Amino acid sequence: MKTNNPNRTCLMTGEEKPQNMLLRFTLTPDRQVIPDFKKKLEGKGFYISNSKQILSEAITKNVFRKFGKNTSVVPNLLEIVENILKNKALDSINLANKAGDLVCGLDKVKEKLANNQVAFLLQATNAGTDGKNKMQSAAKDIKILTLFSSEELDKALNKVNTVHLAILKGPMSQNVYNQLQKWQDFINS
Repeated sequence: MKTNNPNRTCLMTGEEKPQNMLLRFTLTPDRQVIPDFKKKLEGKGFYISNSKQILSEAITKNVFRKFGKNTSVVPNLLEIVENILKNKALDSINLANKAGDLVCGLDKVKEKLANNQVAFLLQATNAGTDGKNKMQSAAKDIKILTLFSSEELDKALNKVNTVHLAILKGPMSQNVYNQLQKWQDFINS
């Protein structure tokens, strides 16, 4: 039986990891390294750990030369990858909102928590101390992710003053969580 998440080896570290913990790249016909996170581009893929630091080292040390001396890396590859992962995470929040699987505002979030409807919580990085304390108290052992400023959340959701959010239990929650976790892993490791 085929596994959905086979292991691959990180080109930089040599570590073998499940594919979902790695970033996939491929070469264009003119031998330029590009991200291929959807695994749809032609050519043999290669993997780097889902880490900003490791990707930065791979670019600096030019580990991609293993594919030939004519292989090149666009100067802003790190920024491109960062933008893709961040936008995918923000898009997943927007999709949850459109599906009705997201609520905003401290009072609404607390109500959903009281009714055991919350899969996990999001809180703006610039949330006030009082709001953070109230959220922490109401959350008990529900995970709280703090990844985006209220301005970034406002833009993603087309709302104003988005600080406290709850992703509700349901079919979308795991996908949203996976996208947010991928972003968090990239920026924090």
